[in-house]
Amino acid sequence: MTQDRIIGVIGAGLMGHGIALVMARAGLRVAITDPMAEARAALPARVRESMTLMGHDEATIAAALSRIEVHETLASTVAKAHAVFEAAPEKMALKQSIFAEIEAHAPRDCILASNTSVMPITEIMQGLKHRDRALGTHWWNPPHMIPLVEVIRTEWTAEPAMATMMALLAEAGKTPVRVDKDVPGFIGNRLQHALWREAVSLVERGICDAESVDTVVKSCFGRRLSVLGPLENADLVGTDLTLAIHETVLADLENRQGPSPYLQQLVADGKLGMKSGEGFRTWTPEQAAKVRNRVTTHLKKLDTILDD
Repeated sequence: MTQDRIIGVIGAGLMGHGIALVMARAGLRVAITDPMAEARAALPARVRESMTLMGHDEATIAAALSRIEVHETLASTVAKAHAVFEAAPEKMALKQSIFAEIEAHAPRDCILASNTSVMPITEIMQGLKHRDRALGTHWWNPPHMIPLVEVIRTEWTAEPAMATMMALLAEAGKTPVRVDKDVPGFIGNRLQHALWREAVSLVERGICDAESVDTVVKSCFGRRLSVLGPLENADLVGTDLTLAIHETVLADLENRQGPSPYLQQLVADGKLGMKSGEGFRTWTPEQAAKVRNRVTTHLKKLDTILDD
């Protein structure tokens, strides 16, 4: 994809500004809009703040900002776009209406991508006239710091659309992976929440407290996950040993189909985590801020280490 092509972004919030940042930093032109005037006005400062936290110098920040053009309307944002990323709130009717408008104004060969973590791409795109160029892209938060983007195919998505999106994301410095069946949670969230389900169950069953769960993950297998995936690890120790462990452990793992009653009760009691001061653990504002800063610092260091 040549760098004079325009990448459209719908939504200038947490995810949208990060997607715009990634594309502009890669040298691509970006057109972005948001229905909220305040979000449009704040976009340059938000990009600057994120790039500063990432350690970019002023020249790099200025160059990226020069490639981002904020539009007042969706129509003008997508009119000349070669790919459009929708980053609106996770509401089905809203996303469907946005794509109907995008399709009415974007070029016929423009790739249409919905950014969502769990919503079915097939349902989002089912009302379009040209569903062959529509797909999903699950960017992880924060999108400008997490390398992975899952590219989700629907039953209608044509192979050229998939190939074009994979190439675009790779050009922008991301790590794209193909999801060839549109299933709830795609790949990453299915894996992540399988772990979370067992983590909640361990606390619910009185086996340990929440702090112990987090300590175990961070202090052992979590340390190697960024360089050794679970199936690589299975091959490393041997599939025979993996099978033996599964024959002993899997029967006792949590396998309920719905959410944990323990988790449901936390929510019912208003224990919503860091934002309310209590969830699985209690949090002061200072403790919550420390965790957020630790994550940002870790991601910056990890990016440097893995690039070496």
